Amino acid sequence: MALSDVLPDEDPTLTLGELATLVGGELKGDPLTRVTGLGTLERATPSQISFLANPRYRAQLSTTQAAAVLMKPEDAVGFEGQAVLLANPYLAFAQLTHRFDRTPRPAVGVHASAVIARSARLGEGVRIGPQVVIGEDVVIGARVIIESGSVIHDRVHVGDDCVIRSRVVIHHDCQLGQRVSIQSGAVIGGDGFGFAPARGAWHKIAQIGAVILHDDVDIGVNTTIDRGALEDTVIHTGAIIDNQVQIAHNVVIGAHTAIAACCGIAGSTRIGAHCVLAGGVGVVGHIEICDRVQITGMSMITKSITEPGSYSSGTAFDSTDNWKKMAVRLRRLDELAQRVRALEDATDQS
Repeated sequence: MALSDVLPDEDPTLTLGELATLVGGELKGDPLTRVTGLGTLERATPSQISFLANPRYRAQLSTTQAAAVLMKPEDAVGFEGQAVLLANPYLAFAQLTHRFDRTPRPAVGVHASAVIARSARLGEGVRIGPQVVIGEDVVIGARVIIESGSVIHDRVHVGDDCVIRSRVVIHHDCQLGQRVSIQSGAVIGGDGFGFAPARGAWHKIAQIGAVILHDDVDIGVNTTIDRGALEDTVIHTGAIIDNQVQIAHNVVIGAHTAIAACCGIAGSTRIGAHCVLAGGVGVVGHIEICDRVQITGMSMITKSITEPGSYSSGTAFDSTDNWKKMAVRLRRLDELAQRVRALEDATDQS
């Protein structure tokens, strides 16, 4: 495979004028300056563009070597270097990362080692990498990328412009909308944890639902999303799910919700739209979380949340000695509460 087959098709080099037009900003500087990449304010070279989104890094403007800086107009006051002025420099930076992204990708077409069922249908411009397996009656949309070693089981539907990285497994009957991104090692549609207890033994329940990923969903490395037991597990439009997240059967996650690494969500839970679950959050099953809820890291959610806002659980870290003292006091809270109640009763009777 030639180098030209695995690198992005476009030359990423831009002039500042082209770049400003691309992100919809106002240029302060020479429009013919060439930009070859991105860098931080501290480490950018004279051919790279940087950005200022956090005021804490403003002091670095005086020493940056960047060709230009993406920034808000108010932050450009007193800055003598070249700049692209716009309301949201961090969003512009995010857009430019795609222009300068050099992630390898398979050549257009199907690699000779891929195994494709005769009944599978492939859209125009697909890129199917080495040792990919695609099952019966699978539908793959236009311009889809499926990297090496991924397995797409029977009757899966993959929408246009999806990217499926190496070693992803998508089980039967699952559906992906358009522009879905699934990172390496993720498993979509594995069996949910369903068993019926009887006479001291566990009897497996066949999981006959599927997983539905709507448009623009992003799934991280080694994340697992279980298929539904009867109805489907559903992840709605624009939701982003980080690495090593476990989503159990029949969970529904609302549009544009963000779930950080190592969260665990038990079965039949419903999470609303525009929520944020920080790292390591645990959610018990069969509860509902309304729209626009933020849950801080390592919290354990044990009942439904019906009002938008920020929620936390657990105790903050401290030195080990102080934490042990606090733990002892927590164990005595019930005893202390009973003593206070007794004192109150005695006071009322006197």
